[in-house]
Amino acid sequence: MAMRAGCRNLGALLLRTRLWTRRTTASSGGGLQKPSSSSTPLFPAGWRAESYATAAAAGGVARKGRWRRSAAIAVTAVGLASWIADADHPTRRAKLLYDVPLRLARDVVTATAITADYVYSLYGIPEGAERDVARHEVHLRSANRLQDLCFKNGGIYIKLGQHIGQLDYLVPEEYVKTMRKSMLDKCPVSSYKQVCDVFLAELGCLPQEVFMEFSKVPLASASLAQVHAARTFTGEKVAVKVQHMHLTDSALADIVTLTFVVSFVHWLFPFFPSFDYRWLLAEVRKSLRKELDFVNEAKNCEQCAHNFATMSPELASKIAFPKIYWQWSTSKLLTMEFMEGVGITDVQAIRGLGVRPAYVASLVSETFAEMIFCHGFVHCDPHAANMLLRLKEGWQAQLVLLDHGLYRTLDPTIKSNYAALWKALVFADAKEIKERCVALGAGDDLYGLFAGVLTMRPWNKIVDQSFDHLNIPDTPEQRDELQGYASQYFGEVSTLLGRLPRVVLLLLKTNDCLRAVDNALGTPVNTYLIVARKSSQAVSESVRRGPLSSFWKLWDKIDLELRLCTWQAAAWLMAFRSYFKRLGLT
Repeated sequence: MAMRAGCRNLGALLLRTRLWTRRTTASSGGGLQKPSSSSTPLFPAGWRAESYATAAAAGGVARKGRWRRSAAIAVTAVGLASWIADADHPTRRAKLLYDVPLRLARDVVTATAITADYVYSLYGIPEGAERDVARHEVHLRSANRLQDLCFKNGGIYIKLGQHIGQLDYLVPEEYVKTMRKSMLDKCPVSSYKQVCDVFLAELGCLPQEVFMEFSKVPLASASLAQVHAARTFTGEKVAVKVQHMHLTDSALADIVTLTFVVSFVHWLFPFFPSFDYRWLLAEVRKSLRKELDFVNEAKNCEQCAHNFATMSPELASKIAFPKIYWQWSTSKLLTMEFMEGVGITDVQAIRGLGVRPAYVASLVSETFAEMIFCHGFVHCDPHAANMLLRLKEGWQAQLVLLDHGLYRTLDPTIKSNYAALWKALVFADAKEIKERCVALGAGDDLYGLFAGVLTMRPWNKIVDQSFDHLNIPDTPEQRDELQGYASQYFGEVSTLLGRLPRVVLLLLKTNDCLRAVDNALGTPVNTYLIVARKSSQAVSESVRRGPLSSFWKLWDKIDLELRLCTWQAAAWLMAFRSYFKRLGLT
């Protein structure tokens, strides 16, 4: 072996020498020239030993490099093979080796196209009408690109699209309308074979072996799961929630790749697209594991029902929660009582039950205000698809709460400051508003913006002492005014959302969802009267201590009700004036 290596090294050395000689011949015009005695020797003294050593060392390094590469490839292959073999479904896991890079490639292509469109379309156009038109067009094109990406990748992308559709006045209107129009009713659907695969993996048997009846066609499909109707062998009708395994397998990888792409684009183009979404991805990454665990969802459902039964008994009879069938529930399969009802925003169906939409809107507001200001355990995904209205025993309207995957427990300090902030907002106390906004993390520079994001009102309306200073805008002009404020302060909103605690961001999301429900019901909801009562009660409970606490709590309640009565009297007076004006009597 040593002789063979020596021969190879010698051959390589002779080849280099031959090439050097040819170059020398060419440079001298042809023919070999004998070097003079004064010139540098062609081969220095000891060249043979040095050349042999150098060549041998080079060959050893090359062989060592090849060995290391081969070893790394072998270790990687063995690791991937073990990772695939250890899975319950090796084929599905092996498919991730293809799916994840493909989805990442779609992310990169879409982000690059959107970035390039913004840079090219807005370059060199000064602020004004022309730039506004160009900005609207690029927002619309980019929203459609993002929508296409969500549909192609599915899973967590659908969930992100749904959340963007709830962020009124926080993201461009084009994104909100595009996502809201498509994301809630065009979710992916798993095939019946895929549903059977989940049953086999989780329960070890097929659906027809567990239930007397099982509908192969889902009743509804969401971003992470779909629901099937079934009937037990004892005759009970149930709803079976089945996770989209082919999509949720890659959910965590999707969050990592999305975070990478968004962070890279933000670093490369800090002005794109006038809004930083990294806070949204950070929150989704934190909550995704819990939402993918249906055991956690079932526990949340039972905990919320217990909270209302023990802490809010006056509301407990007005709210319904599905019963959990634990014997047929796992982390990816959830069996619940089948809850019948009409959509919470279906005004015609609600009236068909003999219920006023205004009552439904008030019940929704009161329910979530109780969670936030009293329980401190909050359902953070209350969009329209997660709520129903039904009649109990044929007469009492009940709010049905579904999809309990996303909850947050409020820290006592945050809960106290948040309640005090809402009380200050309702009563237009500018000093207290600033103090509580700063305490919640908004800072001395952005406290006014935080108050505006919470109430969807400009600062001059927030601190206005009139009774209707916090009413939701109900005219196109008012909504356009707010959209203009949002467009003007996109950069500051981005900074604010990156600064606030994660749980406060979820409270903002809850506000957005509830506001969307109120707007869909189209009723003059007295949301802020409800918030005033609940937040003031929470502040009074936390502040009033000592032997006279009962007296001071009663005084706080009387003072609050007197103020609210004044507000309502002024509202009625204004309504009468408006009515008489329409009749031409004033």
